[in-house]
Amino acid sequence: MKLVVIGGGPGGYVAALKAAMLGAEVTIVEKKNVGGTCLNVGCIPTKALLASSDALNTVREAEKLGISIEGEVKADFNTIMQRKDKVVNQLVKGIEFMFENRGVKLVRGFGKLLSNKEVEVTKEDGSKETIQADKIILATGSVPVVPGFFHYDGKRVITSDEVLNLKEQPKSIIVVGGGPVGAEISQFLHRLGTEVKIVEMMPQLAPLEDEDVAKILQRNFKQEKLKFFVGDGIANVEVGEDKVVTTLNSGKKLEAEVMLVAVGRRSYTEGLGLEELGMQMDRGKIIVNEKMETSIEGVYAIGDLVPSIALAHVASKEGIVAAENAMGKEKKVSYKAVPGCVFTEPEIASVGMKEKQAKEAGINYRVGKFDFRGLGKAQAMGKFQGFVKVITDEKDVIIGAAIIGERATDMLGELTLAVELGLTAEQVGDVIHPHPTLSEALMEALHDVHKQCVHSVE
Repeated sequence: MKLVVIGGGPGGYVAALKAAMLGAEVTIVEKKNVGGTCLNVGCIPTKALLASSDALNTVREAEKLGISIEGEVKADFNTIMQRKDKVVNQLVKGIEFMFENRGVKLVRGFGKLLSNKEVEVTKEDGSKETIQADKIILATGSVPVVPGFFHYDGKRVITSDEVLNLKEQPKSIIVVGGGPVGAEISQFLHRLGTEVKIVEMMPQLAPLEDEDVAKILQRNFKQEKLKFFVGDGIANVEVGEDKVVTTLNSGKKLEAEVMLVAVGRRSYTEGLGLEELGMQMDRGKIIVNEKMETSIEGVYAIGDLVPSIALAHVASKEGIVAAENAMGKEKKVSYKAVPGCVFTEPEIASVGMKEKQAKEAGINYRVGKFDFRGLGKAQAMGKFQGFVKVITDEKDVIIGAAIIGERATDMLGELTLAVELGLTAEQVGDVIHPHPTLSEALMEALHDVHKQCVHSVE
């Protein structure tokens, strides 16, 4: 069976590898580097940069732990960016090696559907190649959204694509959007010495999270003297030769060397040939069934192209399911427990239903909560801001959870499993958790659902 995958991001390359493991003859078409947005201009490079700024912050605060450091602690922006590039390049090569190892053919170029059995590839030199396929998986991902009045030029007004490849550290920056991208980049640059101002039109940073979670993040940003404006939007943008001036809806004027627009992304479907083939779409998204099949027989779509949550790990799961179904299996994706992460300090991690959603839905829910401040390990580390929150329904089934604090993203797995499997707070809370660890906060929050938390001070 011949399978062609268009797009080599976290959805496409995983789909290609899975299909090859199942015995397909796989060709993957990618116009840039494999790994897509996530690996090249998203998740991975951002985390590499944050590792540097986190290390810088740790050194600056070392005196609190009894460590004396002589002289001024400095960050070298160019070296940090070079390290980021090295990490990305190593991972790109790793994917290419897996392609070779599993017999996946990589074709460089822009892929377009000619039919449900043919893909036309336009290469860099302008030449074209037509590839025959029994099944096709579309995985072209997304691109940043930049409303026209921002006057995007890729130099003064930039997106996440450009900010992760800056040649020089900006002295000042206005960041539009207080979601994961905006918050993470803002904290990184602020810790390196850039004057940062975040503008978020919603009433809080991390607007998709519950209010109590956002309050902790905002408190930390205030302590770091990182400026932000919430409940305010951009009314006007003026781009000069050496600066950007913006007027907010409130009338405030902000000025900086650069403006980063981080207000979302849209599906990248231009030139794919979807309209010519009459593919069913809705508001720019490709409509698929639970097997990831499109309205065109033998063609599947995954990741940011479809109306699911636009996250790399969701795209990867959809890629696996699409590949399995293309190979004759009967699989579907469960979206019951999709974890979401924000890699600021403190980290934010959540899964399932938010408390505000449970309230709006009229669910008779209960909440268990435990502050990291009450943990011996957190106190010993000097990292005790934040909490774990667990939400259950009237039958004690865990329907949602949120963690804000040190290593929150690494601890979310247990609660993601609980939401997916429909486990109760009593079941998971009865499990012995290792001591002394931060994960004890999970157990304590689960106990608190029934007001049986031993270490609660309330």
